[in-house]
Amino acid sequence: MNVRAFFRATKVETAQPPYDTITLKLYYPAILSDSAEERNSGVVPANEALAPFPIVIIMPGINVGPEAYHWLAMALAEKGLAVVTYSWIAEEMPGYISLTPGVDLTAVSPQTYGTKPTSSAIQPILNELHATHHALRTKSPLEGKLDLDMIILGGHSAGGTMALQNANPEWFPQIKGCFSYAGHTMASTFLGYAAGTILPVSDKVPHLILGGNKDGVIEASAHRYELKEASPTLALERTFDEAIATGQDDKYLVILEGANHFSCVYPVDESTGRPFLDHPTTQPDEQIRQQIITLITFFIQGYVQNDPKMKIVFKQNLNSGNPLIAKSESK
Repeated sequence: MNVRAFFRATKVETAQPPYDTITLKLYYPAILSDSAEERNSGVVPANEALAPFPIVIIMPGINVGPEAYHWLAMALAEKGLAVVTYSWIAEEMPGYISLTPGVDLTAVSPQTYGTKPTSSAIQPILNELHATHHALRTKSPLEGKLDLDMIILGGHSAGGTMALQNANPEWFPQIKGCFSYAGHTMASTFLGYAAGTILPVSDKVPHLILGGNKDGVIEASAHRYELKEASPTLALERTFDEAIATGQDDKYLVILEGANHFSCVYPVDESTGRPFLDHPTTQPDEQIRQQIITLITFFIQGYVQNDPKMKIVFKQNLNSGNPLIAKSESK
């Protein structure tokens, strides 16, 4: 399948210049028409046979550029989804300017958590998707072709945490599911929480929590939570056990054998972020990435789009003695 993308920008009304702009890249299934406009502009029509497209928003890790998730966006778009990656440079903590998934520090304190979204990026992105679908500012190959009521939040690292915390239909009723890689909801004592506190999330939509048992970044961050022992997976496991109150066989934890913190990133940019804390992978990186996209795709098709056959395929992938699955749980 052909996949194309185009760019948009949106303002964050609550942010101050110059840190008030999010730039988006929108991937979509396309079909080459060989028209004059296509040849002159490079704008390729969407594949109308697959429309309207469910939408995946990929929320990045801190200081991880959107190009690191290009492989994931391409793979998801090949399955008939529209996918958004984005870049937002902000100064969320005084003196620290970084690429961010959009963390609203006013929403994550013990006094405010659960009262409003913890990410300032989601609503502006939803606004731009609305404008794109309805061609409010400029024409678009996705005009009339997005399913604005079928949105999946995905994320990596801090972006995974944002996806988990904000997949809440009370805030965003159009969000119908979420997945995370190396994301958890253990709260830093720096914010005023007791050691090892796990923050709850909404249990109203399907969740897929992914991670690796060679995650050196989570392991090296144990001091943030004043844990007595460092672990690459404990924060993920406790998030699944404690943050999600109930499930209807639509909540999953999957720990990948030999995967590390940046296994969902390709290529890894060693010049920024914290990859220097990570452990080496012990399984082939390409096979790990293929397993990640397989699980995410089957999860979305089965549990978000409610395809019974894909639910069976998803479970078979976990229960077939797969050497890349170190641990899986459901509820």
